[in-house]
Amino acid sequence: MPGEVIDRPNPEPIPSHLPDQVLSLNVKIEKQTLPEDANKVLKEFRRAACYIAAAMIFLKDNVLLEEDLSFDHVKPRLLGHWGTCPGLILVYSHLNYLIQKHELDMIYVVGPGHGAPAILASLWLEGSMGRFFPQYSRTKEGLHNLITKFSVPGGPPSHINAETPGAIHEGGELGYALAVSFGAVMDKPDLVVTCVVGDGEAETGPTATAWHGYKYIDPAESGAVIPIVHVNGFKISERTIYGCMDNKELTALFTGYGYQPRFVEDLEDIDADLGNSLGWALSEIRKIQKAARSGKPIFKPQWPVIIMRTPKGWSGPKKVGDEFIEGSFHAHQVPLPKAKSGESQLGDLKKWLKSYAPEELFDEDGTLAKEILSIIPAKDEKKMGQLKDTYDPYVGITVPDWMELGVEKGTEASSMQQCGQLMDKAFQANPKTLRMFSPDELESNKLSAVFNNTGRNFQWDEFSNARGGRVIEILSEHCCQGFMQGYTLTGRTALFPSYESFLGIIHTMMVQYAKFGKMGMETNWRRPIASINYIETSTWTRQEHNGFSHQNPSFIGAVLNLKPNAARVYLPPDANCFLSTLAHCLRSKNYVNLMVGSKQPSAVFLSPKEADSHCRAGASVWEFASTDKGLNPDVVLVGIGAELTFEVVKAAELLRELIPELRVRVVNVTDLMVLETEGLHPHSLTNEDFDSLFTPDRSIHFNYHGYGAELKGLLFARPGTDRMTIEGYREEGSTTTPFDMMLVNHVSRFHVMEYAIRGGAKVNETVRVRLVPLLAELKHRVQKTREYIFKWGTDPEETYDLEMLKGAGGGEVMYEG
Repeated sequence: MPGEVIDRPNPEPIPSHLPDQVLSLNVKIEKQTLPEDANKVLKEFRRAACYIAAAMIFLKDNVLLEEDLSFDHVKPRLLGHWGTCPGLILVYSHLNYLIQKHELDMIYVVGPGHGAPAILASLWLEGSMGRFFPQYSRTKEGLHNLITKFSVPGGPPSHINAETPGAIHEGGELGYALAVSFGAVMDKPDLVVTCVVGDGEAETGPTATAWHGYKYIDPAESGAVIPIVHVNGFKISERTIYGCMDNKELTALFTGYGYQPRFVEDLEDIDADLGNSLGWALSEIRKIQKAARSGKPIFKPQWPVIIMRTPKGWSGPKKVGDEFIEGSFHAHQVPLPKAKSGESQLGDLKKWLKSYAPEELFDEDGTLAKEILSIIPAKDEKKMGQLKDTYDPYVGITVPDWMELGVEKGTEASSMQQCGQLMDKAFQANPKTLRMFSPDELESNKLSAVFNNTGRNFQWDEFSNARGGRVIEILSEHCCQGFMQGYTLTGRTALFPSYESFLGIIHTMMVQYAKFGKMGMETNWRRPIASINYIETSTWTRQEHNGFSHQNPSFIGAVLNLKPNAARVYLPPDANCFLSTLAHCLRSKNYVNLMVGSKQPSAVFLSPKEADSHCRAGASVWEFASTDKGLNPDVVLVGIGAELTFEVVKAAELLRELIPELRVRVVNVTDLMVLETEGLHPHSLTNEDFDSLFTPDRSIHFNYHGYGAELKGLLFARPGTDRMTIEGYREEGSTTTPFDMMLVNHVSRFHVMEYAIRGGAKVNETVRVRLVPLLAELKHRVQKTREYIFKWGTDPEETYDLEMLKGAGGGEVMYEG
């Protein structure tokens, strides 16, 4: 039964046929007035923070109103978001109180990320801005700098980002705060994350699914999230869905999710209401954790959720002219947009700022009144802006020796099956610092070896509950990404495997995360963290059975567009290369790693030792597939991607039979970034090294797994691009056979042969003489192959034989670059 613990009964659930009683599930607890000293200081903290937040949006001088306010004191560009700030500050003040009272490790994740003034003001009050940015010290000068530099060039931006102490969530896009929070508490049993979800953000799809995140939290091994739904009724210009729901409706919604909701809405005594509610939430969390950690876990525990109703823009201007501001969407951004030019609004601004009585909050020298400090945690490491988990959390992992799992070359193996075995060993070596987040595709992607010594972590399933599984499978790419971000940003390492065609769902999430990473690297106080690691499998080259909808390699381009010091794209050609690449990515830091590979058994071209050397180089000449070990070629054929490389190697084999006079060099590229223009990427080859691989003057044909335009962009500034041709995915192919997918996208061995012959004919007279009949032969082979496929519904038997590898045992791979 949900909520049941072995040694005590649980109340019977309310029958579904009694909807009038649903409201009774809203937790009712006796509201106790807070101690007078705490009540006073909480209010003063909020007055100070709200004053600073409002001043940050408007003032370029006279920041403590020491002289009469004039137009000259107002910024020329008024930027920022006021509406959510009072609610965020209210929560911040009470979290400080809770941390002090219970010695908590607390992270504050802010869904309304545009509320940066609220968080920056609170961080200044607690001294965290001054610790990481000396120019914003807790002095009169530091306050002047913070207020006047906000949202101007060179100052703090209007959205929470990696430059915000304590932040683990990029505030530039809504929807991800809750999933990030759940990821952060995994494997951190003492951590509490308070996550504010704005009622606008609550309308997003990622947030809607993330409410289920606690169902993947094992309280025996992990911390807890206190979600606070901030219902202030309005988005930027419209009512919110949650704002139009009454308490009964919201209670029904959240009890259906499995939470215990409690409403905070007593504006007359908001401190007692919120203080009691946070205390209740923490006590409920402790009960759930105590039961789990004593070996008697509650099955389907009801975790707390707080629903907080406050007016949008609370304590700001009530009305400007004929428009209501407080409690309307007009408070969302800048409530007084004409404060720089209109006497009336300048007067309103002066009245607003004076209402906080700054002269009572700051001493004569402009520093903070000392009694306000009493609400702030005394220990720096307990302050939310200075918790080590948010800026220096990396613990590292032990990566097993992958060569023990290496496959004999000249055989076939599934890259994903081998990677599953490597991850199995990695989970055993890192039982608390490594996780896999996967949509409902793990078995399909042939990674099931990960379950040899662990399981799925799904607490609402009686067969995986309380067993500490390392794998979380949820059919939401958004949740997988959010979990991985929170887990990685708090110091651990994660892997996200997915069908290639569906990674695009989290394209913008990945980009937002990369932006957070870029800004984090540009600070001098955020330390390196593990890379985020994606595996794209079930690729378009083997999705002929699922059809056109399952063919989409566009996520490669999304990663390529990132800053060069963050982007890494690998297309290992076989199982050994994939093992080497995966081991490298698990060890790496601060990158966005994308690994693309096949789940189906495919040719193993290189021994483990050769694969390791090949992956270190990023690209090399494959002597065993080339003519005369690749010396003095007429044409260079390049494979990028497992199936595409197979077609290149097969083409070289067939060319030796069809026209032995043609001299072919075969090159494989496993690290896509080596092709980038010299100097633009840390992995890019110099032009000299590029020519050593691809020759300075011969025709080059690239058989590429992704979209051809991506490769053209990488190669654009290389010398001699007029000699290069590229084929990649052409958006062709529905339900057909694997080889027909190669044919319709012009990446088959026959198409590679055509490019080879045309390129070779430019320098080889023998080939030129035979050009027309050779091309006719290839056209004939394509036609006959397609006729066979459509007649029999399968590829010709010899299509994927490994004949070209039988003589590869004595061949070597020439490593360049």
